[in-house]
Amino acid sequence: MPAMRLRELPAWRALEDHREAVADRHLREWFRCDPDRGRRLTFEAAGWRVDFSKNRLGPETLDLLVRLAEQCGVPQRRDAMLRGERVNSTENRPALHVALRMPRSRSLVVGSEDVIPQVHAVLDQMSDFATRVRCGAWKGATGRRIRRVVHLGIGGSDLGPAMVYEALRFYATRDIEFFFVANIDSADLHLALAGADPAETLFIVSSKTFTTLETMTNAHSARAWLVRALGDEAAIKRHFVAVSTNTEAVRAFGIAPENMFAFWDWVGGRFSVDSAIGLAVMIAIGPDAFRDFLAGFHAMDEHFASAPLARNLPVLHALVAVWNTNFLGAESLAVIPYSHCLRRFPAYLQQLFMESNGKRVTVHGEPVDYHTCPVLWGEPGTNGQHSFFQLLHQGTRFVPCDLIGFCEPQDGRWDHHDVLMANLIAQAQALAFGRTAEETAESGMPSRLVPHRTFPGNRPTTALLSVRLSPRTLGALIALYEHSVFTQGVIWNINSFDQWGVELGKELAQKIVPHLTGESEALLGCDSSTEELVRYYRSKRHQSGGEAG
Repeated sequence: MPAMRLRELPAWRALEDHREAVADRHLREWFRCDPDRGRRLTFEAAGWRVDFSKNRLGPETLDLLVRLAEQCGVPQRRDAMLRGERVNSTENRPALHVALRMPRSRSLVVGSEDVIPQVHAVLDQMSDFATRVRCGAWKGATGRRIRRVVHLGIGGSDLGPAMVYEALRFYATRDIEFFFVANIDSADLHLALAGADPAETLFIVSSKTFTTLETMTNAHSARAWLVRALGDEAAIKRHFVAVSTNTEAVRAFGIAPENMFAFWDWVGGRFSVDSAIGLAVMIAIGPDAFRDFLAGFHAMDEHFASAPLARNLPVLHALVAVWNTNFLGAESLAVIPYSHCLRRFPAYLQQLFMESNGKRVTVHGEPVDYHTCPVLWGEPGTNGQHSFFQLLHQGTRFVPCDLIGFCEPQDGRWDHHDVLMANLIAQAQALAFGRTAEETAESGMPSRLVPHRTFPGNRPTTALLSVRLSPRTLGALIALYEHSVFTQGVIWNINSFDQWGVELGKELAQKIVPHLTGESEALLGCDSSTEELVRYYRSKRHQSGGEAG
């Protein structure tokens, strides 16, 4: 980032002037004045076709946004990240998730070490293990094959694999059930183990440090469940594997070191689904499909690395987000996948976006004087159309939307799929163009209902289409959003790869636990609200017979 502050950059000031010039223009007018707009503002890469034409921008807007990206140093920061430089400045680390999907033939030297052989050594270990579990060669302690896999993690160690598994269910084996447990609420683990046969259950404990409170609490409860049922501590070695970097803690838990799958401190949790964190996914869909998944990531990585900014899908996606957030006043982004299998995708993107770019200081520790990350939310279409779309169409909030869809159905049911995709296309059209009072009146509507049946339109959407939801296209889609998040972070001059805001609540929770369980009778010595919450909880806990431990 140059020494000049973001809002002082010539491109930023030009965009502010430009906003005033186009603020009153409606998408109806944009399309009327440019009949070729739909084709001209649609771009393709890595199996995805992205239509930006229903956003409130013109050719000059995009030119100015590209100039802003150049003045903010996006190409230089992109290249630094791809080279393995320490772009995570507060933790003094690289952010090398792109290495996780590079082919075996490539090389990426960081310091004096090529990391690609390490990556493929772990992928080979994962492939061997996944194959043995899938074919029944890996046996539980009693000699029976695995029929249930329970993945224990939280945050990036859960959202990624849980989302990808649901997205690729049509590619998954039917011989094994998969459950993903993250919440420290014991109901989550209880439901995953309901009806499970311990002799046929495999746990994958995913924690980089092997100290994550929620994950390790669930892991110890699962361990106790297994040992109680099978009657032998030695059974742990056949029913637990770990994804971690902490060999000693893994061994102390009872997991054999050869059943630990490594990853590295240059892999951030929310960027880790294509690492060993995705072991459950590989078991589900098989090693070959998992490598197709990685190939999709890599295809989008290559496009991001080489395409001109003005035709670069992740960069354009980021620039449209900056335009909507910083110049048009959007406070949120709705992501609507028209795919039931992508129903966890908005939740996955919530972490990717808001943990990465929910920052209030620049990389230099100075307060920003502009908005950074919008609030991201969403629900699959067409479900969302029957809940929150009323607000999108006629509410007072300005909410841009990403609409994601596929040209082929997963199950071959074209009668359903044609209706599904008609809804995606229709919603983009309705949000963009709306319906005027004159059009409403001409339809014969009683005058008293005209205001209620009028739609202002001019609500921006970006449509992302691919032929089919597959491992490859899903990998490319995730990479598109990863690089969009990074590009937005560069423009806002923030570090997209740390997450210090996650820590404070966790630290305070550790202090409060003994006061809830009765291990400490002393008052917390903090604010009266917190003290009252603790007192009330303890009184009801003891009243219901709750015991510590």
